Amino acid sequence: MIDIHPDAEAASRAGAERFRDLARAAVGASGRFTVALSGGTAPERMYRMLGEEPFRSAIPWEGVHVFWGDDRCVPPGHPRSNYAMADRAFLRSVPIPPANVHRMRGELPPEEGALRYAAELESVFGPGTPRFDLMHLGIGPDGHTASLFPFDELLRDRDRTVGTALFRELGEWRISLTVPVINAARVIDVLAIGAGKADIVRTAIRGPLDPFRIPMQLIRPTDGEMIWTLDEPAGAGLEVGGR
Repeated sequence: MIDIHPDAEAASRAGAERFRDLARAAVGASGRFTVALSGGTAPERMYRMLGEEPFRSAIPWEGVHVFWGDDRCVPPGHPRSNYAMADRAFLRSVPIPPANVHRMRGELPPEEGALRYAAELESVFGPGTPRFDLMHLGIGPDGHTASLFPFDELLRDRDRTVGTALFRELGEWRISLTVPVINAARVIDVLAIGAGKADIVRTAIRGPLDPFRIPMQLIRPTDGEMIWTLDEPAGAGLEVGGR
């Protein structure tokens, strides 16, 4: 589904509303809501909304379990840490139990951090491919999502739940969920903001199909829903309501 809003504020609010509604439904049904957060600049306003009223009081935080789709291999207080961004934006402002915040251990060597996170997923979800209630994603100008970069070997990984990737432009190692884990989510919400994302969003959605050059094209839910939450500049040239 393509969900286009007039501006970044409205798109961010739609993402926060989706988080709230899915959290309330999941906690009401099973006592638990699992969400994987994305990094980058696009989701920060949405996250801030979650820590403010009316969202803060409307979400059953005691049942929310927060994970990350990817993170940089840096300490948790580092300015480039996806965990640190989410912590500043909303986690420290809401009554979520500390044990329900499952950060990636970016301060460890990359492969060790990936193994530790795979073990963390198994401890919460059990063996096999975890199924998140909500998976937040962004999209980079090169078509990457999470830390699934063009032509990287991690794109082919179907055996592990968590892997590592080198962001070559910065020489920076990342830890990332793999394609099967992302595609197993019940809802995948891709937030893209601004005219600078319009071309790559249109290419990812409309093609041509070239998934190892445009990794976002590998994201196709196996038994769930994928929503593109866009502001009008990012959604330029797309019709509302379809893929």
